[in-house]
Amino acid sequence: MSEQQHRHKSGFETRAIHAGYEPDPMTGAVIPPIYATSTYKQDGVGGLRGGYEYSRTANPTRTALEGNLAALEEGERGFAFASGLAAEDTLVRTLCRPGDHVVLPNDAYGGTFRLFDKVEQAWGLVHDPAPASDLDAVRAAIRPGETKLVWVETPTNPLLGIGDIEALAGIAHEAGALLVVDNTFASPYLQQPLTLGADIVVHSTTKYCGGHSDVVGGALVVKDLEIAEQLAFHQNSIGAVAGPFDAWLVLRGLKTLAVRMDRHCDNAEQVVAFLEDHPQVTEVFYPGLESHPGHEIAARQMRRFGGIVSFRVAGGEQQALDVCGRAEVFTLGESLGGVESLIEHPGRMTHASVAGTELEVPADMVRLSVGIETADDLVADLDRALGGAGG
Repeated sequence: MSEQQHRHKSGFETRAIHAGYEPDPMTGAVIPPIYATSTYKQDGVGGLRGGYEYSRTANPTRTALEGNLAALEEGERGFAFASGLAAEDTLVRTLCRPGDHVVLPNDAYGGTFRLFDKVEQAWGLVHDPAPASDLDAVRAAIRPGETKLVWVETPTNPLLGIGDIEALAGIAHEAGALLVVDNTFASPYLQQPLTLGADIVVHSTTKYCGGHSDVVGGALVVKDLEIAEQLAFHQNSIGAVAGPFDAWLVLRGLKTLAVRMDRHCDNAEQVVAFLEDHPQVTEVFYPGLESHPGHEIAARQMRRFGGIVSFRVAGGEQQALDVCGRAEVFTLGESLGGVESLIEHPGRMTHASVAGTELEVPADMVRLSVGIETADDLVADLDRALGGAGG
């Protein structure tokens, strides 16, 4: 059995700990070293040891991470970058040309929207938004012969909309386009889009993959080896790669991803139950709720429903801001997916870049990244923050 076959047959937790690296044959080190080197001694001109010549092109620590990510997403090859946006930009420059068209989610992550709207559009790339949960809308947004990518986040940020990955892949492929799935919110533990028909998976490894709010990184995982070769060329040519220490931190985080995600989900479910019964909360967004419009699809394609919860409050924007300011166990801050719980106001923070556009988020919304603290402490903190925030 090949290594590729073996790593796909092993359980997720086993792959998370072992895939991508064998203990060092010289020392027996069970954890990949941080190869803090820019260049490598060659055994004669062109005689590369293990294929390494320069660390922008390849670095053993990064290679270990890329192999691990590929195994967890059940893809053929992974690529690690300096940030999620660096991964996205490299992907676009690899697969698109000026004049091409991309379908984006209508509530895409603000940074992704900014990249397409301010950077890629100036380069000549055209984009249109469509709700990932509405298959007819996605189909209608595709421009025959022009659309190269259908870009999906599921769950979306911050409205936690759910897209049917298998159905979206069929729509994209019928139009000759590729389906790209940003799997950051779900993480590879909760969802593997490539097994459902997606062509490319994107991650901000800053979030759940790293898991400790101590590293910024991004990744792509693909199942087509021809696309992989193109991405490898552009990753090296553009050069926005993950450094060895950053790669090591993400790889360390992935080893505990499964146990962390189960705790994130456990805590999120308790937080959701509390918010659903609170008189100051008008709406709760969480795919685990049976009332959520995407619940059945999420239950089919996800292992569990994740650690992100959004909700709206009765007192409008000011109350939402007050709740964010009063929280104590929940830290007021952007980002998500770390062991600590975070609270934020998307309209003024992570999604400020989409204000005034068709992607604008409700002003009375609060987003939580539910961490792995004691669940009762998180509920009590939200109770205090809501109780004094609006009469």
